[in-house]
Amino acid sequence: MSELLRIESLSAGYGEAVVLHDVAFALGEGQTLALLGRNGTGKTTLINTLAGATRQHGGSIALGGQALHKLAPHQRAAAGIGWVPQERNIFKSLTVHENLTAVERPGKWNPQRVYEMFPRLAERKTNLGTQLSGGEQQMLAVGRALVLNPRLLLLDEPLEGLAPIIVEELLRAIRRITQDEGLAAIIVEQHPQAILAISDEAVVLDHGTIVHKDSAATLRTQPQVLDRLLGVAR
Repeated sequence: MSELLRIESLSAGYGEAVVLHDVAFALGEGQTLALLGRNGTGKTTLINTLAGATRQHGGSIALGGQALHKLAPHQRAAAGIGWVPQERNIFKSLTVHENLTAVERPGKWNPQRVYEMFPRLAERKTNLGTQLSGGEQQMLAVGRALVLNPRLLLLDEPLEGLAPIIVEELLRAIRRITQDEGLAAIIVEQHPQAILAISDEAVVLDHGTIVHKDSAATLRTQPQVLDRLLGVAR
């Protein structure tokens, strides 16, 4: 398996405030990483830093050997980063279909494939973003990242605040995207067992520093370790 992402000695934050300290790890092509930690430990900051939305103070980020830390956010998207932030950031004044076609790039993921994965969006393709439920907005945010045809998908708490039936639907979609389609992903989530079940590797952050690395399968079978690291075993 060839290496896709390499992060070395990464320090980053907002303005002069440094949130991440000396973060380093690598991810292979087609692998999924569960990014875990208590609230406020730097998970979102790490995702935002990969997308280019923070100030980097040191270290390096390479995607497929290309230095990302020197690129603006739109250039990182062109290089292969697909970002689904916590806020979703869909274009609420555009229809579902316009949201997808506005950012679409050539590749195997197109609006039709998104509609096949999320039939709810197909039924609402002429609805404005403001007319969608929270779960439908999250599906659209994922779909919009996919039509960029990225090499690495960044998902920041994709299940947050959603009804259980929508959570199951999104988990099935994420499993298909990563396990069946082989798209590499980094997933931040407050439900560790749900994400560990569909991930290859796991990293735990605390105070902006990596405090634990392991295979997702191993960590999933160690509830006592999860409890110690996260304060919750399930």
